[in-house]
Amino acid sequence: MYAIGPSTLLMTPLIVRVPNHLGDACMSIAALDALAAGGYSLTLAGRPWIRALFEAYDWRTVPLRGRRADTVRALREAARGSLGLLLTNSFSTALEFRLAGIRPTGYARGGRSWLLSRAVAVDARDHMVEYYHRLARELMPRSAQVPEQLPAQLDLKVSAPARQRAQGALAAAGGARPYVVLCPVAVGLHHGRVKAWDGFGRLNAELLARGMCVVAMPGPGESADVQRALPGATVLPESDVGTFAALLADAQLVVANDSGPGHLAAAVGARLVSVFGVTEPEKTTPWGPRVRRVGSGAGWPRYEDVLAAVDAFMSG
Repeated sequence: MYAIGPSTLLMTPLIVRVPNHLGDACMSIAALDALAAGGYSLTLAGRPWIRALFEAYDWRTVPLRGRRADTVRALREAARGSLGLLLTNSFSTALEFRLAGIRPTGYARGGRSWLLSRAVAVDARDHMVEYYHRLARELMPRSAQVPEQLPAQLDLKVSAPARQRAQGALAAAGGARPYVVLCPVAVGLHHGRVKAWDGFGRLNAELLARGMCVVAMPGPGESADVQRALPGATVLPESDVGTFAALLADAQLVVANDSGPGHLAAAVGARLVSVFGVTEPEKTTPWGPRVRRVGSGAGWPRYEDVLAAVDAFMSG
């Protein structure tokens, strides 16, 4: 994706605090790729699932869990002279880096500028992929041949073991290719409004009536909700995000809310119908040429509009 110049022969260690939410972590992939191409040896710190998400890479991962003292200790041991970059916006993550002896680059947000070595001004117009990529460019040496233009498609690599796990789970549950993945759950509220479209049950019934294999892989603690939302679908056991990424990558089609699963599907290049109803598409529409967004931040789409987007993909 990126050309690597002579400056990358000597790799500079960089510890990156990955965003806490899966969707944001996926939208940061272009930034991480640019950093690796620009001469940085990456260590990624974040939620424990980052190890499975970046299983196919040679980047070191540092899962952070437990008390702040444990987090600071893990960061200090991992950094050992590294530069730092915060892809998170919180004051607390900047403080943890500072307590670990790291003064990172990051956006000037939440009154934390004094904790940073370089505080970068926020551009509120950015899509989140642009937002993370812009921050990464602040660390680029002038000799690095990293274009300002973003890639049309994100490129999250999926490991061979993850593909084997996904295929094994699908076969064990009686599923078969081709299959459609439905992702009906979206955790949390956005400005007090539910983030999950209420048409997944109807769409599931429609696809099953057509003789299609409908598959779902719940996130942690979501199995009961997914089974209620998708009666008759092939619901796989909960697994890790690497296995989930592999399942999405091999799907005929994915339909998801504006949620982590949707962004994961876009990141692995799956064909995706992304359903919006309460969040801001201009900032968080999944990134890629194989994404069709239906709906807006002003309200959920009609069921017929989602079905039309599904049918357009199926016939294309």
